[in-house]
Amino acid sequence: QVQLVDSGGGSVHVGGSLRLSCAAFGRTFSPYVMAWFRQVSGRERIFVAGITWSSGYTYYGDSVKDRFTISKDNAKNTVYLQMNSLKPEDTAVYYCARSMTDVITTRPYQFTDWGQGTQVTVSS
Repeated sequence: QVQLVDSGGGSVHVGGSLRLSCAAFGRTFSPYVMAWFRQVSGRERIFVAGITWSSGYTYYGDSVKDRFTISKDNAKNTVYLQMNSLKPEDTAVYYCARSMTDVITTRPYQFTDWGQGTQVTVSS
């Protein structure tokens, strides 16, 4: 069993930055993918960014490319999401997630472990 604890959300103005963190506890053996999703109340959970734990390969959703960066710290079992040039449409609850394989995927159902979520609010 793996527990994910995500943090770092908050309120910023348009153009601001935030860095989210997700620490993994438990049996975190490779291979797997760590990812960030976001969700607005009443809507589906949307893929934001992912990283393969073994190789560090990164991939992003189209709406955040060139603004967000996902990274990892192997020693701390932690994944980060640096969010720059934030827009009002980035407002959502952000969740980190972990899959059971290192297959590149953006589909929520292929991720088995989830953090509790952290709110990001961007105001104009």
